[in-house]
Amino acid sequence: MTQSERPITLLTESPPLVMANSRQTIERFPFPFTRDQFGYSVNVRPAAQGSPGSFDEFLFDIDETYQVETAERERILSLDHARRYIAFPHMIDAQWDFLELGMTSLAADYPQSFELTRNGDQWHWRNRLLNLEHSFTFGDATTLPQEPLEYLGRQMQGDFCLLDQRDNDLYLDAGLVTFPADWSLAFNIGMTFEHWHGPVPLAHEAGIFNRAKRFIMNLQPDDPWLRLNWSITINRRLDTSPEISHLWGPDRSTVTIKNAGSIVHLRVEVQTLTRLSRSHAVLFTIRTYLISLDDLATHPEWAERFRRVLLSLPDEIIEYKGLTRFRDTIINWLGSR
Repeated sequence: MTQSERPITLLTESPPLVMANSRQTIERFPFPFTRDQFGYSVNVRPAAQGSPGSFDEFLFDIDETYQVETAERERILSLDHARRYIAFPHMIDAQWDFLELGMTSLAADYPQSFELTRNGDQWHWRNRLLNLEHSFTFGDATTLPQEPLEYLGRQMQGDFCLLDQRDNDLYLDAGLVTFPADWSLAFNIGMTFEHWHGPVPLAHEAGIFNRAKRFIMNLQPDDPWLRLNWSITINRRLDTSPEISHLWGPDRSTVTIKNAGSIVHLRVEVQTLTRLSRSHAVLFTIRTYLISLDDLATHPEWAERFRRVLLSLPDEIIEYKGLTRFRDTIINWLGSR
């Protein structure tokens, strides 16, 4: 297991991101609800096939929040590296697969920002957004400042996990996770797919995760798929990990009908699944988008559909998603709009 030499530090601050959504960001927000009632489904569809300018036009989305989010990742890693980046040694080939897929995709999709030059195993990478340039030998981790998953992951938006498929199961064996929604890479590392998703209520009984695992295990190389997952975050925080629940947990008691529009955020994860071509590991990406209720309400049809979904939630889901204290307040706020 790769660990930082820094000691584990209990984070003493976790400020909300200082950034409001622009009109463009609101318009391309991945609104997750297709009907007026809550329901479980695998809900996957082909990835990187969105319309021009949409959140899923490309496999890896780079948008106007890039500078803020990469800076926030650097801050979190500087304080808590050992729990936010973990990779078992046998996943090194999958890490190089990730680096190749990420660099080639970014250079092709955002040529004004990223450039990749390859001469055999001698590669040169340029990231103009971060003013970063590096020459390295592909396959030789000593020529990079960090392992491949961490090196490129620090330059991308979202979180990244690598799943190893063996013994007819999927194992979470590597990850760079700085923006989790109430789960911990350090706790889940090495777990099987079912154990990782163990806390989710009702889905196991409905057979959701059995179907999802079968689907993932049958993925073919270079055929990425996408799904959406949602929750609610108070204040504009990407990092709501258990390790810092003492910082964000109390926010849940501050929601009122007066401030709900500004501090309550619908949190949507765009999750993608890609079978990597050489290692045959599965890349699982989690890109998080946040939108305040005020911004959501600029689309009245979104606000009304979200209200109806909240009304239909089973008690188990209300508790699991941490909505017990303020669900009714959100429903009333949305209804008033």
